[in-house]
Amino acid sequence: MKMILGLGLMAALPVLGAAETYKFEAPELVTAGGKAIQTEAPGYAAPCLADIDGDGVRDLLVGQFKGGKIGFYKGVKSDAGKLEFAEHAWLQADGEDATVPGVW
Repeated sequence: MKMILGLGLMAALPVLGAAETYKFEAPELVTAGGKAIQTEAPGYAAPCLADIDGDGVRDLLVGQFKGGKIGFYKGVKSDAGKLEFAEHAWLQADGEDATVPGVW
């Protein structure tokens, strides 16, 4: 079973002192290389945006509970300036897939 990572962006934030009203845009699948990003079962993904490679564009990291691997999706800017992601690769350290110890 694969889980698909989705994202719903908040369109409006509450104003202090006003009645709290939250409005969300319709959720969208996060894509990389034109395909929806999928996580491995059991699907306990932990996504994070950070400029890992120092090029000034945020990259997407998605932690995988299975094996403690971390998916790396290089951030690229489209011609319209929108943040997009390149195809999946595993985060590497010393030429090997990096893992977080202590997970199955």
